[in-house]
Amino acid sequence: MPAIEARAEIFLMALRSLSKKEREQILTRLLEDEEFREDVLDIALYESRKDEPSRPFRDYLAERRKKVPDGLLRQHHKRC
Repeated sequence: MPAIEARAEIFLMALRSLSKKEREQILTRLLEDEEFREDVLDIALYESRKDEPSRPFRDYLAERRKKVPDGLLRQHHKRC
């Protein structure tokens, strides 16, 4: 087992050994941190969609253009 997986396993075991109230406090503190919260959301989104079939980016763009007028897409990209 690689070192990073071993550390993750140790952390998880320690977290599981805590009481429910202690776990909630730790998770609440983690989610209050913007960087950690974004990481958790990214991982959750990836996990929920990882088995979906992929498609070419050009196909996605073509579909998006059908749903949103081109002028609105340009306005959105200027704000981002």
